[in-house]
Amino acid sequence: MASNPLQSLKALGQSVWLDNLPRRLLIDGSLQRLITEDGLSGITSNPSIFQKAISESEHYQEDILRLRNAAPDSESRYEALVVPDVQAACDLLRPVFDATHGDDGYVSLELNPQLAHDLESTLNAAERLRRDVGRDNLLLKVPATPTGIQAFEELIARGFKINVTLMFSLHHVRDVFAAYVRGMRRWVGARCDPREVKAVASLFLSRVDTLVDQQLSAIGSAEALALRGRTAVATAKAAYQHFLHVFHGPDFADLLIAGARPQYLLWASTGTKHPDYSDLLYVEPLIGPQTINTMPEATLAAFRDHGRAAPTLTEDVAEAEQTLARLAALGIDLEGSVAEQLQQEGMRLFEASFARLLELVS
Repeated sequence: MASNPLQSLKALGQSVWLDNLPRRLLIDGSLQRLITEDGLSGITSNPSIFQKAISESEHYQEDILRLRNAAPDSESRYEALVVPDVQAACDLLRPVFDATHGDDGYVSLELNPQLAHDLESTLNAAERLRRDVGRDNLLLKVPATPTGIQAFEELIARGFKINVTLMFSLHHVRDVFAAYVRGMRRWVGARCDPREVKAVASLFLSRVDTLVDQQLSAIGSAEALALRGRTAVATAKAAYQHFLHVFHGPDFADLLIAGARPQYLLWASTGTKHPDYSDLLYVEPLIGPQTINTMPEATLAAFRDHGRAAPTLTEDVAEAEQTLARLAALGIDLEGSVAEQLQQEGMRLFEASFARLLELVS
């Protein structure tokens, strides 16, 4: 086993992606070092990440001033600002993409969240951004909202590579996986090569615990308090069992034989927010093959420093199921109100960040 714990994750079948794409990583060579030394094999971004990076760094100011005269509108300026960074990151990860035959080595770019409830506009934006970025290892991000899942199925049926984001519950996982299988069957049915398609499903973790812990604290019983900090990991373990059932069971077997890729689960929102919880709460218990953990820089550094790599994802599954059952018995509605609130909050956050981005470049 490699001495670097991050490299050990790779040896156990889990990809390590970075949940950040500030320009400084490209300028100072840090991204290349992460790829070479830590085995980093992907990057995720979102409007909040870019808004923070652009507002806090001097590396964008010259381009912003230039684009105010060159690009016709704020969204065009924003894309002209970030697309070259996405392209550069894709190029650095291209050797990973080639070595894994398209299984890994991706950069994710979010579609305009203001289009999230408009199916046709989402599809048109995806077509345009795929063309403008022009990289085979680009993943476009769509949300797991009802309209987003419709768009996801259609985009898979058109041969796109997609990261479905803002998933918070098992019903989100089930709906997204089902849409992927339907879209893939349409793509294969049109006699297209299934190996051209790639999709991941981003299940957000720390935000789930933050909200559910508040509800458990409000209940206040000994049983409720003992369940704090356990919801997200339990949900992830149950989600992986569903992944195995769907993509390594009879219903996907013919597609697998034809060359279709399973839709990997991606653990997102993996930076621990509660000061009393382990800084690796959303990493160490969730290590398993055909999964991705996208980490903020602090979590990546923490795992490099003191992480323990072991195949933990299929351990304690019965306990995870009991945890979810106990939460339901206490009236915690994970599949309904919790998932809905978190997804709506996530959409509002991305929409607000995108609006601030447009203000920055306008």
